[in-house]
Amino acid sequence: MAQHFLLSAAARTLSLKAIYADGEEAAYRRFCRLRWPETNGKPICPRCGFDKSYGIRTRRKFKCHACHHQFSVTSRTIFASHKLRFVDLLGAIALIANAAKGLSALQLARTIDVSYKTAFVLLHKLREALATETAGLMLSGTIEVDGAFVGGQLRPTNRSSDRIDRRLRENRRAARRSVIALRERGGRTLTDVFLREREGVAFAHARIAPGSHVVADMIAHWDLLEGPFHADRIDHSAAYSFGDGIHTNGAESFFSRLRRMIRGQHHRVGPTYLQGYAAHAAWLEDYRTTSNGDLVDRLIGAGLFAPVSRAWKGYWQRER
Repeated sequence: MAQHFLLSAAARTLSLKAIYADGEEAAYRRFCRLRWPETNGKPICPRCGFDKSYGIRTRRKFKCHACHHQFSVTSRTIFASHKLRFVDLLGAIALIANAAKGLSALQLARTIDVSYKTAFVLLHKLREALATETAGLMLSGTIEVDGAFVGGQLRPTNRSSDRIDRRLRENRRAARRSVIALRERGGRTLTDVFLREREGVAFAHARIAPGSHVVADMIAHWDLLEGPFHADRIDHSAAYSFGDGIHTNGAESFFSRLRRMIRGQHHRVGPTYLQGYAAHAAWLEDYRTTSNGDLVDRLIGAGLFAPVSRAWKGYWQRER
């Protein structure tokens, strides 16, 4: 039997032991190389684009020769104004990339010895950054479309006489949301969150190229995909997969990862932040056969090319 990728040596190209053995300077150089890959880490002014500057070593900053602007490797990125050492930031990102089912903020805080607030904001900033990888992306080829309800679960009451049918719409909590997944076979997974699953039809029309092959289950609102797309349907009451690739197993695999992420790590996710968790699960699913070293570099790169977060910068200093 073939060995699972995560059990192979190819999956392990970066370790916490190596990160801390190399130290702060090596971690800082890694960030520089990923911020300015075209110059192999040589700084480029973010204001004027000039590639000549001199370093202010005591402050880990640079000053541009042309416009005299002072900047750092994290200026104007999602990591701007960070307080962590680069080796600790790199270690935290490695832990996040290694967690195949996600990582709770509490566990990250205890592992790298930071406050819960620091870990919470860092995780959400990284989720925002990795979501930018698929911003504006149009899917083509064979696309699996599916939806699943997440959150808003009602606990059963103690006495059986007080229990209600939790499946009925009138008994659902307001926090219940539908996550829609569009998964391109051999490509990326796009997600969005809606109050009702049928609202995902417009999302599919907006993000799938006309003429693509769409596979969905038998829920009635997916009938609206049969116009601009070549659509096939799968009746899950009869089978999970038919011949000729008629199945939504890829989308179901994503939902399985998302459910295990929430139940096993986060336990409860509010509707305000559900899209971030869904995008994180989709990213992990899309790169499930990528080594952890490449995942770390990809996650750092996404953070360094994402702008300053307006949602998460100063999150704990303002009313929410």
